[in-house]
Amino acid sequence: MNYNKNMLPYLSATTTSIIFGLSFLFSKRALNVASPFSLLSFRFLTAFVIMTLLVTFKVIKVNYKNKPVKNLFFLALMEPVIYFIFETYGIKYSSSSFAGIMIALIPIIVTILASYFLKEKFSSLQLFFIILSVSGVAYIAFMNSTNSGSTGIIGIVLLIITVMAAAVFNIMSRKLSSSFTPMEITYFMMGTAALFFNIFSLGEHMIYGTFSSYLLPFKSKDFIISIFYLGILSSVIAFFLVNFTLSKIEASKSAVFANLSTIVSIAAGVIILHEEFKYYHIIGSIMILIGVWGTSRFSFKDEIVAKEIEGV
Repeated sequence: MNYNKNMLPYLSATTTSIIFGLSFLFSKRALNVASPFSLLSFRFLTAFVIMTLLVTFKVIKVNYKNKPVKNLFFLALMEPVIYFIFETYGIKYSSSSFAGIMIALIPIIVTILASYFLKEKFSSLQLFFIILSVSGVAYIAFMNSTNSGSTGIIGIVLLIITVMAAAVFNIMSRKLSSSFTPMEITYFMMGTAALFFNIFSLGEHMIYGTFSSYLLPFKSKDFIISIFYLGILSSVIAFFLVNFTLSKIEASKSAVFANLSTIVSIAAGVIILHEEFKYYHIIGSIMILIGVWGTSRFSFKDEIVAKEIEGV
């Protein structure tokens, strides 16, 4: 019983990675008929409406009374709002290989910040496996886009902000888990993201004078399917699982599981989109899997015990 309970956060983190990994496929299809802000606005609006209905019919419970809600606003501002905006434009102004490498740095930044702000202790073995997993993602990204072009200073700055936003989100979610339930955190995130991205989307339509085409993407069957996947699975369920995982295990451990999304996205591309599968995908995937396994397997306490045994 205790074993199953202890494994639940790791199962949650793995499920999240699978959902996020497949989200690239659905986002790619949706972006064929809609702009990034249009996609994000409908994605998070769908998520917020679904969660509001669940709250209204008391399927889920949220209670923000006498709780530090302003901290939740800052959390939601970091991710999804700032993260998605700067990631989108960071990728636009940089090579895809550099973007992939930068995003892969998130677990390392989270580990460093967690050791300082959350006083989380990580072993040298954990650090090795985190770096191994990150290196697997970076290797795939680099090999996959060696001729994708150069990266300017704008792209570098935007991606640095993206990485820091994701890292701060992980730290804050872990810290706020003592004051809010995972559902309360997720609901507030969806509401904030729906508000911001719909303002951005409407502003975009106002600038270009395209209000008449606001609902045009819904003529596409692929867009509707993508919105339901991204709005329900990839937003409500996945972010709930992220917040649940961070309420149960260290931020440094949780963050490294995100690298599994790379493997899932590659598999989806090969199986569904019939993309090429190269040797470096295998090498990088093995590095990621070993890194994730090692990070979750070894802890600071394990290292202390090992040293005590050696001393004996």
